[in-house]
Amino acid sequence: MLHRTAEVRRGGTIVVLGANGGVGSTLVQLARHAGITVIGTASARHHDTVRALGATPVDYRDPELYATIRALAPEGVDAVFDHVAGPGLNESWRLLRAGGTLVAYGNASTKEDEGGNFWPTIRLFSRLALWNYLPNGKGAHFYNLWAGRRFTIAAFRAKQREDLTAVLRLLGEGVITPQVAATMPLSATADALTLAESRTVAGKVVIIPDA
Repeated sequence: MLHRTAEVRRGGTIVVLGANGGVGSTLVQLARHAGITVIGTASARHHDTVRALGATPVDYRDPELYATIRALAPEGVDAVFDHVAGPGLNESWRLLRAGGTLVAYGNASTKEDEGGNFWPTIRLFSRLALWNYLPNGKGAHFYNLWAGRRFTIAAFRAKQREDLTAVLRLLGEGVITPQVAATMPLSATADALTLAESRTVAGKVVIIPDA
């Protein structure tokens, strides 16, 4: 998402929604390692964690959230990484400078919608596609880890091998650190899922085999 889709360069500025989560915290670390400034949204209780990762934290519950981000980056940002979508997606788009990129990689705002999130996701795809035709140089993409697997399996495997090798090398060197909120046994899977969806943890909840 950071280097292939958004192509953010050293010296750039990005916004990561949910910077305390498993994906968000990794994005923050990869960006900081690449010399990129990060503004990360999280609840107030996780601001110390986000700050320790190297990002400037902003409370996602703040009614003035987007105004606060614009004050931190008045000329706009190079990329926004948004897993929430929903009504806030328009605000994410407006945060971009000319030439910036919006990367949506989820639709969490509709996961509890009655009837499922199939049609909301179709509408999300349509909105992103239309935004790409606006004459402002901005780009909008939906990132899917498995994109291309069905049609170009060799290229897909080569890309995944290259990317995962790079990430695991940084992990081995201590450049990035997995954010593990809790480790729970397989027999407590229901409790683990409840904790993971509680919006109270920083990082991922990891399930391991029972002893």
